[in-house]
Parts: sequence; structure tokens; C-alpha cells
Amino acid sequence: MVGQSNDRCDIAIVGGGLAGGLAALALASKRPDLDVRLIEPGPVGGNHIWSFFDSDIAKKDRWLVAPLVRHHWPRYDARFPAYARTLRMGYKSITGEALAEAVAAALPEDHVIADRAKHVAPDHVLLSRGGRLSAKHVIDARGAGKFPTLDCGWQKFVGQALTVKGGHGVEQPVVMDATVEQLDGYRFVYLLPFDAETIFVEDTYYSDDADLDVPLVRERIAAYAATQGWDVATTGREETGVLAVMIAGDFDRLWPASDRTARIGARAGAFHATTGYSLPDAVRTAAALPAQVSNPDLPERLRNRAAASWRRQRFYRMLGAMLFRAADPGERFRIFQRFYRLAPGLIARFYAGRSSATDKLRILSGRPPVPVGRALAALRRFDWK
Repeated sequence: MVGQSNDRCDIAIVGGGLAGGLAALALASKRPDLDVRLIEPGPVGGNHIWSFFDSDIAKKDRWLVAPLVRHHWPRYDARFPAYARTLRMGYKSITGEALAEAVAAALPEDHVIADRAKHVAPDHVLLSRGGRLSAKHVIDARGAGKFPTLDCGWQKFVGQALTVKGGHGVEQPVVMDATVEQLDGYRFVYLLPFDAETIFVEDTYYSDDADLDVPLVRERIAAYAATQGWDVATTGREETGVLAVMIAGDFDRLWPASDRTARIGARAGAFHATTGYSLPDAVRTAAALPAQVSNPDLPERLRNRAAASWRRQRFYRMLGAMLFRAADPGERFRIFQRFYRLAPGLIARFYAGRSSATDKLRILSGRPPVPVGRALAALRRFDWK
């Protein structure tokens, strides 16, 4: 039994969040010949809602997330002090509970190990409650952790599911409602209408620090609901998070070449540098994993993949530098306000992390929504690696 002796398997995935859960599902579906174990001390998927645009995921990879989708809308809104806009683009949400149910159905019960890894090596994991799990490959998917060697800002949030008596009147997601008071950096409210009376309200900040005052943000959510005229009957699930918005850093310090343990997800630095979101890359990596997992050089392949993604994120790190170094905190909303006036296709490619050269020129063209001198100074200081 795992936790009592030296057990063995083909693949040990450490971390049952988004990246680890999707990897387990992909391997169970495409490589049923492999003995796959998933190590996660808490519930698989945790208390999370992950949302994505249809264009974030290639058609060939949608098989992996389609069974997990719990809500789908054909369009979404963005609101700013200067205007509001509706974009006709499919938007979907999956939940931690959906991921947990899918993993439970895909893996044998004893292959989901409710324990914490106290030591992770390329070919084994030592478990907190005792015992060693040996594997042909260990894949570390434990999330981002800390980034002491990287330069970043922070996107932090508190979200609550509210039940509104008589209905909330919101028909489709509001990805950004930036008409709210600008506090602690760029602030916006994110809305997901789950049904006529249930709406998920997330108060989000692009802030210079990672400190999240949850009680204070709860009060702001209540105040926002009051300004909408909502009679809130109950408050359901609550989600909190702090995501890195990357500005600069050396990938070789994030994942040294000497570290031969395979990584995926945020642990590998595989997330959008401007938004902090990791779902598109998590899907791409998980969908590609079944074809790669039998290679003895899997850690090197995954590191090369993550390094290439890091290089492609250079443009988005530059945008982060403009956001945090050139714009006053209370004026950061102007960057997004300008951005959302651009073509829908450009916006979609931006969120998917696939901006074309023409997109990048268009985003940067014209008068910047920040002081020109500070913009130039931010560019001069930017690490172009």
C-alpha cells in the first residue's frame, strides 16, 4: 500500500490542480496501458472555477475539456468608464468539482493518493505519511509556488457565488467591469451568471503586492451587489487567488537545467505573463503528453517546451512592464480600456497567447495610454530575454 512501503508505477503526477488533473485525464484516456498515480492532499481540482474562450483551445484538443464544461455562453461583455462592449465569442467555465469527478472516473480509486509529497525526485516521491512511490517518470504539477528570482506584479481576487432574490438580470459574462472605483492598482469586477438567480462575482486587482485582504474585498463585493440593486439571499462558494503577472526573469533560474524532475503547469512557468492564466497551456501540454511520456528524455522535452513558451511570452512580459512600471496604479485601467477597443480576433489571440506580429504592432501603435516618458523608461529597463 502507498504510504506504507515502496510502491511502483509508470507515471506519478504530483499535484491534482488544473495541470495535474488534465494530465491524468489525458494519460488515462490515451495511454490506458500505463499505471498513472495522482498525488494530491486536498480535493482534486480544489475550490476553483476556470474559464476560457473557445479560441483559447485548438479544436484537436477540445476533447480533453469538453466533458468538464459546466457553463457556456455565446458572448461576453466588457465595461469601462468610457464605453461598454459586447464580444461574440464563446466563453466556457469548468469547476474543480467537475475535474475531480472526471479524475475519479478515469483512475482506479487507489491511484489517487490523498497525501502530500515531502520530497520529489525524477524517479520517486516520498510521502508525508511515510512510504516511497517509485516511478519511471515523476511529473511535478504542484503549482507556481514562489518566484523569488523573478520580477512580477500580481493579479489577486476574491470571488463569491451569490444567490439573488428575483434574479440578477445579467445574461452573459462580464469579463471586466472596470467602472468600479479604482483601488490598489487596476480594479475590475468579473461576473459569471450561472443561472437566473446565481451569479459568481469576483473582485480583482492588478496590484504591486501580493497581499490580499479577504474580509475587505468581501465588503466590496457586498457593496457592488448593493449598487446593482441585488437582494442577496445567500453567499455560496468562495474562491481566492493570487497570480503572478510576469515582468522579467531568467527561465534558467526558474527551472535550472540541473533539475531533472519533469514539470508542467505554473510550476514550469507555463502561464500567460499578462493575465496569469494557465488553462490554455495546461490543455496543450496535457493533450501532447500521451505521445511523449514513454520517452526516457521526457523531463528534457518538457523543459524545452516550457523554455520555448517562456520565450514566446516575451511580448506579454513587456506589456506587464508597461502596466506596472509606466502607469500610475489608479490609471492602469486605461491600458485595458484602450485594448478592448481593438478587433475581436486580436483580443482572442492575445488571451490565447498567440498574438501575431501584426497584432503586437497594433497593440503598441498610437499614443500610449500611459505617460510617454515613463513608457520609454519602462522599455529601456525591460529585460528582453
